[in-house]
Amino acid sequence: MATAMDWLPWSLLLFSLMCETSAFYVPGVAPINFHQNDPVEIKAVKLTSSRTQLPYEYYSLPFCQPSKITYKAENLGEVLRGDRIVNTPFQVLMNSEKKCEVLCSQSNKPVTLTVEQSRLVAERITEDYYVHLIADNLPVATRLELYSNRDSDDKKKEKDVQFEHGYRLGFTDVNKIYLHNHLSFILYYHREDMEEDQEHTYRVVRFEVIPQSIRLEDLKADEKSSCTLPEGTNSSPQEIDPTKENQLYFTYSVHWEESDIKWASRWDTYLTMSDVQIHWFSIINSVVVVFFLSGILSMIIIRTLRKDIANYNKEDDIEDTMEESGWKLVHGDVFRPPQYPMILSSLLGSGIQLFCMILIVIFVAMLGMLSPSSRGALMTTACFLFMFMGVFGGFSAGRLYRTLKGHRWKKGAFCVGEVPGCCSSTRPLLLQTATLYPGVVFGICFVLNCFIWGKHSSGAVPFPTMVALLCMWFGISLPLVYLGYYFGFRKQPYDNPVRTNQIPRQIPEQRWYMNRFVGILMAGILPFGAMFIELFFIFSAIWENQFYYLFGFLFLVFIILVVSCSQISIVMVYFQLCAEDYRWWWRNFLVSGGSAFYVLVYAIFYFVNKLDIVEFIPSLLYFGYTALMVLSFWLLTGTIGFYAAYMFVRKIYAAVKID
Repeated sequence: MATAMDWLPWSLLLFSLMCETSAFYVPGVAPINFHQNDPVEIKAVKLTSSRTQLPYEYYSLPFCQPSKITYKAENLGEVLRGDRIVNTPFQVLMNSEKKCEVLCSQSNKPVTLTVEQSRLVAERITEDYYVHLIADNLPVATRLELYSNRDSDDKKKEKDVQFEHGYRLGFTDVNKIYLHNHLSFILYYHREDMEEDQEHTYRVVRFEVIPQSIRLEDLKADEKSSCTLPEGTNSSPQEIDPTKENQLYFTYSVHWEESDIKWASRWDTYLTMSDVQIHWFSIINSVVVVFFLSGILSMIIIRTLRKDIANYNKEDDIEDTMEESGWKLVHGDVFRPPQYPMILSSLLGSGIQLFCMILIVIFVAMLGMLSPSSRGALMTTACFLFMFMGVFGGFSAGRLYRTLKGHRWKKGAFCVGEVPGCCSSTRPLLLQTATLYPGVVFGICFVLNCFIWGKHSSGAVPFPTMVALLCMWFGISLPLVYLGYYFGFRKQPYDNPVRTNQIPRQIPEQRWYMNRFVGILMAGILPFGAMFIELFFIFSAIWENQFYYLFGFLFLVFIILVVSCSQISIVMVYFQLCAEDYRWWWRNFLVSGGSAFYVLVYAIFYFVNKLDIVEFIPSLLYFGYTALMVLSFWLLTGTIGFYAAYMFVRKIYAAVKID
């Protein structure tokens, strides 16, 4: 005991330092001032495609390389995202124009791609890969101009400007493949106000690119690595024939423009969305759902429950009142411990751990401390918070396990239960609060990671990072869960208002609508309806390389989800007890997570209708990670509903007089 208390203050200190680092020191958000002709470094992040879901390093393709390749030190989130930030040979100077510059040109000779390299480039182009570059930590974007009113005259047409993250590697036309080998960089700067005797400073506020495909014959290069672009649209694109060697130039140009956008608002261009109104529609829709549920609950509690309790508390005519409603009839069995209490308490402990982590992450992100400018900060913070929230998960699991008459707290902390029909001495089931859910996540991710390794993708987690995650798991999360479980088990168990009979009551035959699967369908539709619109934007951010930043909306949706799950759980457990079925522990946990079933159905719908994935490994990755999302969502909503129903059951049985 003394040993645990010795390292507890150090754990809390490390937790506070982690929070301070993640929340207040955000890498890459301090403004950098440039003077005239100062170098502005262009770095490459990765190549991505929504068709394959496999990111690749920039130099996995035969792009021009600098004399020395230097990779940036990355945080945990960047590694898990597949980012491999590296320097490039682009020479960009602040407020200095370049009309046309040739990359990796030796004695005015073009670059020759071998047959293997040509085949690889052609394959990446047909898979719709995008190239992601950054300048001063600002991602490159491609401007798209769309006309909003097509039917009107040309003069009255209004352009709707949108930005596409990154730029397309190339394009296909009539079964021919073309590479974007010329990049026109357009950088915007904001001139800072300085005193008269000081030199002006500039800050980069936007980074755009116009990719072009220009064949070798139309580009004229000299010995000074300068080139001349063809005039007008007379040039032909640079074709890549995957069956032979291809010769081409890699060129770029730089254009600077002054902007009124200040540095603090430079991300607004990337994050501006034309459909913010749909978020408000989602919030209003969710509030209507919650009010609908509140109306049902009010009807049940005010009209039905009060009437039931008043009748039950009458000393006369008790037998008639007991025949009217059935929830008091099971008062001697409603708190009877369920089967496998150790596994149930462990799952609920993992749900509490998830709930605390998600709540803190969304709240901190809502305050702007985990903005997209701090790459990987969101995922890094989520990983660390999940580890440290293990103390709360262990505490809640330990106290609930003791309430359910559990005695083996050490085995409960490691959740050693018996497989049904097997002897505990021969085939124990090792399921623990600290390893049950994380173990499933790690196992699925490890299997998927093996397939990603086979594709040589940068999305594969390196072996040292995997070892570091295991050390965090066993060195931080497991001891904290064990410590929380110990104190939770020692704490006074939840006080149940009625005693449990020694002989279980016989359960009458249930109606068809009391079936568990029907309950899942009924209980899941309303919470899912309260958040499915926001789910679309989350899926777009995950699977289509979009930025998600509306954490204020997400926080409101999360609160609405918690309220709706609690309300529907109370309704379902009330109907079950009225049917004289007291086995509500496991059923309520499963039914409350019913919205996870609809998340799975929506994920399948999104895969079929929104994504263009046809290969096996990308499909495996999608459904593998979707399974983890559905499992996490089930644990989260099931835990919320369980504790709401538990408080409701204790409240109503405490309000009646039991002989």
